[in-house]
This record gives sequence, structure tokens and C-alpha cells, in this order.
Amino acid sequence: MTVLTPTPTAVASAPAASLTAGKLPRWTPWALLGGSLAVSAAVFGVAAIGTSLADFNIAGTVIIGLLLYMVLITVISSIVESRRKAVDRLMTALVATAFLIALLPLISLLWTVVSNGIERFDAEFFSYSMRNVIGDGGGIVHAIWGTLLITLTATVIAVPIGLMTSIYLVEYGRGKIAKAITFFVDVMTGIPSIVAGLFIYAVFALIFKPGISMGIMGALALAVLMTPVVVRGSEELLKIVPNELREASYALGVPKWLTILKVVLPTSIAGITTSVMLAISRVIGETAPLLLTAGFTQSLNTNIFNGQMMTLPVFAYNQYMNQGTNPDASLARAWAAALTLILIVMVLNLLARLVAKLFAPKTSGR
Repeated sequence: MTVLTPTPTAVASAPAASLTAGKLPRWTPWALLGGSLAVSAAVFGVAAIGTSLADFNIAGTVIIGLLLYMVLITVISSIVESRRKAVDRLMTALVATAFLIALLPLISLLWTVVSNGIERFDAEFFSYSMRNVIGDGGGIVHAIWGTLLITLTATVIAVPIGLMTSIYLVEYGRGKIAKAITFFVDVMTGIPSIVAGLFIYAVFALIFKPGISMGIMGALALAVLMTPVVVRGSEELLKIVPNELREASYALGVPKWLTILKVVLPTSIAGITTSVMLAISRVIGETAPLLLTAGFTQSLNTNIFNGQMMTLPVFAYNQYMNQGTNPDASLARAWAAALTLILIVMVLNLLARLVAKLFAPKTSGR
């Protein structure tokens, strides 16, 4: 008896993407982009013959190359694929180009600050002040202490006020009073920083004497700028807390104030922390209000209620505007102060993310 063995059936393999398959290969956009940039570079290179390498127009090369790429990808995609797919690829190219355009100034800024500020990143710079320093040397320990103390004091003042205001607007506020508060918060969001400094200076000049400068005045000026940012950010985050959570708490007999404290705030703590960090980042680099209120000094002062205090933005401004006997040393200190300020903001943002992750409500994953 003969046994019939089944013959193996041929497994149909997916056709490889090609110019005749109705779909462009994955490498095609990258190849077109590289070719467009190469053609653009060749054109600008020919135009720059006889000049130095520094005269080569890099920005023009990139712009013309991207425009050429958009034209090529749209035409080729409409021929091989479809008109709808061609429009999709064109929109993708436009969005990616807009992203790169928005990213280039940030990269250029970071590169400029790091390349110019790394020169003075040494132990002396972070352990000495500018007291009795005229030329080389000196440091920013007094400016770092001033920035941290003034910003911390402003945060302690602004965050409770802003957070309680947002809780009132979301949980209790109704009618004309809530609308008036919202209107004035929106107005305060757009006031220039110099106005906040002038306001605090005028108040203290009336109470004490004209010409007074203290660290607490700078903290109050920054608090005026921080408060509306905290209010608007926290308000939007409290609004997105589901009402079902509040109703479930009320059904268990929990009073409203305890529901806000134990349910609403823990649910939105991650977003509230982010809004607070945005407010801190908004004010930590302010210079104009601190020039009017906190003043500047070359010595270390950790008492915000007595005497002038130096901050990093004011230090950078002062070093650039008053270069003294050694302009190169002053400019190096100014760039290093700017780099230090960026690093402080980065560390604060990382800490805020860590706090938000630790205190965010835990969800049971399956």
C-alpha cells in the first residue's frame, strides 16, 4: 500500500517594496534627503569658491536642501504611490522641518553657553565670592546662595497662595467673584517683570525709606510673578480630576475639605509639581526686578532680611556690563554663571520629576 505524503505548500512571501509595488522602500526618504543636501552643498560650494571655509553658507545649504527634498518626495510619492500618500509625506516633512527649526536655536544656545562657560568651571569659581577681586579669579558662591535663598523664599510664598486660589476656583468658586479672580490672574500672567519689581520697591520705599534693597524684596517680586503661573497650571490640573472620585468620597461620608486633601490633590500631585517647576523656571532667571529690589553685592550674604544679595542673573549682567580691568575674565565669569543657572534649573526639574513619580497615586497593573 502506497502512502501519500503531502507535498509542502509554497508559502507566499510578501513582495519587497519597490518602485513598482505601489509603495516606496523605507530607505527612499533618507536617500532623497541625503541627495538633496548633497546637491545643495555642491551648489553653495561652487558659489563659495575663492573664499574661506568660514564663508560657506550652512544655513542656506540646509534650507535649500530641505526644500528640494520636499519637492522630490512629493513628486516621486505621487507617481509611485498615490496623491494622498504624497500629501501625507509632504506634511510629515513640513512637521519635521518645523521641529528642527524650533530645535536649532536651543541647541545653538546650549552650545554657546557650554563652550564659553566651561572655562571657569573650577573649584575656585564655586568656593569664592567676588569680594576684593578686580581682575582674574573670584567666584559665584555668593550669587548661588542668593539665587537659591530668594527663589526658595518666593516659592514658599507663591505656591500656597496659588494652590489655594486654584482650589477655590475649581471646588468652591462660583459667580462674579470667581470670574473676577480668573480675570485678574490672567492679567497678572502677562505683566512685565520690571513692573513687579517696581511695585515691591514702591511698597518698601513707602514703609521704610527710598533706596532700600533686601533679599526678601526680591523674593516678593518673584512671588508676584510666580503666583499666576501656579494658579493657572494647578487650576487646569484640578479640573481634569474625574468627578467620580469626588462623588465616591462624598458617598462614604468624607467631608469636602478632606476629599480635596486626600483624593483630589494626590491625584493631581504630579501635574501640580510640574506647574510649580514651570513657575520656578519662569522667575529664576529674572534680572530686572532683582536689580531694583535685591540689588547686588560682591560679598556673601545669607540673610534675606538684611542687606543686598547677589543672584546669578544679576551677577552675569554685572560682569558683562562692568568688565573692569580684565574684560576676558569678566566675560568668562558671566558665561560660567549662565551655565550654572541652566544646570540649577535642570537639577530642579529632575528633582520635580522624581517627587512627582514618588507621590503620584499608585495604580495596580495587571
